[in-house]
Amino acid sequence: MKKRALISVFNKEGITDLAAFLTASGWELLATGGTFRYLQDRQIPVIDVQTVTGFPECLDGRVKTLHPAVHGGLLAKRQNPAHRETLEKAGFVPIDLVCVNLYPFSEKARAGLSHEETLEFIDIGGTAMLRSAAKNYQEVIVLSDPTDYPKAIRALQEGDLPQDHRKALAGKAFALTSAYDGAVARYLLEEPLPAYLPLSLKRVQVLRYGENYHQAATLYCEADNPGAFAAMQQLSGKELSYNNIRDLDLAWKVACAFGLPADGTPPLGEADLDRIVPDFPMLPPVCCVAVKHNTPCGIALGSSLLEAYTKAYDCDPVSIFGGIVGCNAPVDAPTAKKLVELFLEIIVAPDFDAEALDILKQKKNLRIMKASFSPRQTKEYISVDGGLLVQDTDQQLLERWEVVTKLAPNPEDRADMIFGMRAVQYVKSNAVLVAKNRAALGIGAGETNRIWAAELALNRAQRVIVATAVAGTDDGAAPRVLASDAFFPFPDVIEAAAAAGIKTIIQPGGSQNDQPSIEACDKLGLAMVFTRIRHFKH
Repeated sequence: MKKRALISVFNKEGITDLAAFLTASGWELLATGGTFRYLQDRQIPVIDVQTVTGFPECLDGRVKTLHPAVHGGLLAKRQNPAHRETLEKAGFVPIDLVCVNLYPFSEKARAGLSHEETLEFIDIGGTAMLRSAAKNYQEVIVLSDPTDYPKAIRALQEGDLPQDHRKALAGKAFALTSAYDGAVARYLLEEPLPAYLPLSLKRVQVLRYGENYHQAATLYCEADNPGAFAAMQQLSGKELSYNNIRDLDLAWKVACAFGLPADGTPPLGEADLDRIVPDFPMLPPVCCVAVKHNTPCGIALGSSLLEAYTKAYDCDPVSIFGGIVGCNAPVDAPTAKKLVELFLEIIVAPDFDAEALDILKQKKNLRIMKASFSPRQTKEYISVDGGLLVQDTDQQLLERWEVVTKLAPNPEDRADMIFGMRAVQYVKSNAVLVAKNRAALGIGAGETNRIWAAELALNRAQRVIVATAVAGTDDGAAPRVLASDAFFPFPDVIEAAAAAGIKTIIQPGGSQNDQPSIEACDKLGLAMVFTRIRHFKH
């Protein structure tokens, strides 16, 4: 008896070569409507599957392969006498290979179709055939990905597919249907945190290693909800590593938190700020951030990218070495000339002008990344042993603007307060940031208590003030604003800030010990604003 293959594919890539090989090797081909016509047009002998089922497709194509002649042929165990007898009595013929790929549900779900139109792209017959074939992989070869066709052809040329090859293809088919079902479930579910978490992830890059050389790593992207990485282009430089991708992700998120003028994305919380903050100040439009070990080491705004980069660099000229720079505006030639003065791993921006690109490409290993749109992630996933923690992304900057001290902030400090709170949101906790002229002068990150974070930020800010005053790029005046990602459990931070010349503090508040901190501010002549939104970043 001839071996029999069933082919039903939406994506026709590689299918002509596979079908031609099978035919030349003596296989009998079955195919469904569109695939049947496609192979016929290429003069490949093929049988319409409805000839086998004895039943024409119906319900506008919703039912065509959901038939015992198909699934009996797939699921029957060839070595089981009772199964063979059942097939013979029913007149069913075993199917030895299934080649199926699925309707592009995720793409159609994003295409702006109506709900009813989108539902029609949920593949039922295709997933059923894949699952039947994969369950019986010892007997049936299952091909769900065009990239697997060449290896399968080579194996068949040598005789047959070994069991480990068949098993791997079956596992891949079940992984595909699982991700596909996950995409459909996410489309239909209205619960933000459902009882069962559907994920639809596709491997897009196998990495050389993980955080360390001995750890294997891979990048997966959401198939049904592509974020910034889905459209990010690498224009030059070495392959991205695991650590590069983590830092690149943060750098782009920080840059876009201050707005992405290129695609009209407003700064984080802009609508709320305009309503909450008295005489809300307009901030400079251009942001530049330097990231090292997944925390910012410099953040600044400017009227030009060169100004923003220079201020971000001045925050920490040491840590930026070997770091990643994120920009929310296209990189121009003057900025590119400054960027190539030191060793950087990555530069990410919405675009690069031709001259800037030529300058940056002189650094052969420098990874130049063009990002087409701002981050779209609405959920964050953190792995724990045997599970995932899932939370909403931190999108709300302030809940209110509550002056809790006798003194109110000077109007000229409001811009630095907004800048400082938006910047410190992306710094690892405990996090404290000192701001001046819409730039971070000192960042205290990842400390196990808040006073240490404050002392680091204040001490670093003092060094920057001295260095930039000597260089003639700053007036040497002490910074006035300190921002914290969470409340102060003790007034020690207030006392340290006052000693360093800080005049205004912005922090979430919410501690049982808020009052001692307020009283310390009143005693030392500081203004303090509570926002009532905490921004822990562990």
